[in-house]
This record gives sequence, structure tokens and C-alpha cells, in this order.
Amino acid sequence: MSLCEIVRLDGYIQSTYLAIYPSKIMLLDGGCRPDVAMVLDYIRATLQRPITDLKVVIVTHMHPDHAGGAHQFKKETGCLIVSADKKTQWYSGIGGRTMHFVDMGLANYVARRQGRSPKNLYYPARLKPDVVVKDGDCVPGFDEWQVLETPGHTDRDLSLFHVPSRQVYTADLIIKLRHKFVAPFPIYDPKVYIQSLQRIKDLKPSIVMMAHGRELAIDEATFDMLIKQAPKHPRTIKDTIKHKLLWRKDADFSIFKGNRKK
Repeated sequence: MSLCEIVRLDGYIQSTYLAIYPSKIMLLDGGCRPDVAMVLDYIRATLQRPITDLKVVIVTHMHPDHAGGAHQFKKETGCLIVSADKKTQWYSGIGGRTMHFVDMGLANYVARRQGRSPKNLYYPARLKPDVVVKDGDCVPGFDEWQVLETPGHTDRDLSLFHVPSRQVYTADLIIKLRHKFVAPFPIYDPKVYIQSLQRIKDLKPSIVMMAHGRELAIDEATFDMLIKQAPKHPRTIKDTIKHKLLWRKDADFSIFKGNRKK
């Protein structure tokens, strides 16, 4: 059954994409908790379709603007939650649960920067997918869509490639803020992140759909720039704090040495 269109909706802090077919719909990412009502209203009011036509919600990774609405979508529509095949939960253990709250705080910070009114962004730290997928798999019920593992931002990032049109949804792999491209934060594995960028470049996609940005044709020169300027060291909250503490220690030591010479 042929794809009718891919529609981009303005989510709470990210772009949300629906792949619309005559008798089924796929949401390319789980969005934020407040996005659930907006997406379902679009299906009912604009598409004039039953919300049960939403058959699959992908969770590309576990951050609040990509997994926040997944379980509620399933509760409302009975859809399948599809995500990466990983043995462990992203937010596992005490450290993981702490990071879960930190990430919700960061999402609220982004919302404030965008002038959004405060919303409840809480969602379960533990994802319960109905179907897990690996690199090269087709999305269940949507055989035109190929799953690509594109980690680096986290250890389980997925991209979705619509083979016939060569359009690709890259979640947070590439971010466009106003007039410039930037790497996402955090980046847990810079080497793997660069490999993921190269993989998307090698696809020669017709359109890249970004969660933070819009759908856009990205040429090889831009991909080369993204790869060249990609971080060479991890960029996580832990690493940022460590770097700032070391910088401050070095700065204080330099001042101290200067005073000794006097």
C-alpha cells in the first residue's frame, strides 16, 4: 500500500512526523507527553480518521521528546511501540533514574528558551516496546521503511529510511538551529557518532527529516562539514562538569603560581 504523504507537525519542543497511508499511520518518534493530544487531534480533526489508524509509534531513543508520549499513544490507540533491541534499559540503576529527571529538566529548559508554556513532561523511565528491531529490519507493517542504527548521541539511536523516496528521519543525529547545523547534546561516543553521520551521507538521501529542524535536502559538502566539525570527545553532563572543574582548578593554579613569582 503506497505512502500518501509524510506530514510534519510542530511538537512541544521538536518536529513530529507522521507517515500517512490509506488505512494506517506511523508516528516516526514518540514525542513529548504533551504531544499526544495534539497528534491524536490532528488524526481526528484534520485527517478525519479514527485514532486507531495509528498502528506504530517508533521510539528512536529514550529522551523526553522522543519517548515521552509512547506509552500514552499505546493506551489511547492500541498501537505497537517499536524500538531498538537492547538488553538493558537506557535509564537503568540509580544513576539512570537520576539522569531521567535531569533530561526532563533539560527538556523544560529548551521549552522555556522556545517560549513554550510549562507542561508536565514526566514519562516512564522504563520503555516496554512491543517489537524490538535491529539494523536493516523493516518496520512491522510498514515494509517500505528500513531501520538504521545510528548511535553516538546515545547507544540506541535509530533512523528510519523510506526506501522508495529515499527520505530519512534522523531524530537527533543532526540538529539545525536557525541558520546553522549543530551536533546534538549529549554525545556519548564521538567515533560512533561520526560513523553514523557518514552512513546517512552514504545513503544519498533526497530529504533529511530532523527532529530539531525541518525536512531539508542536505548536500555532500554539508555532510562533510558536519563530520569534520563533529566533537572528538564525549559531550555529556558528567564530562562537561568534569571539564569545568578541571578548567577552574588549572586557572586557580595559574593565578597561584603567578602570585608566588611576585
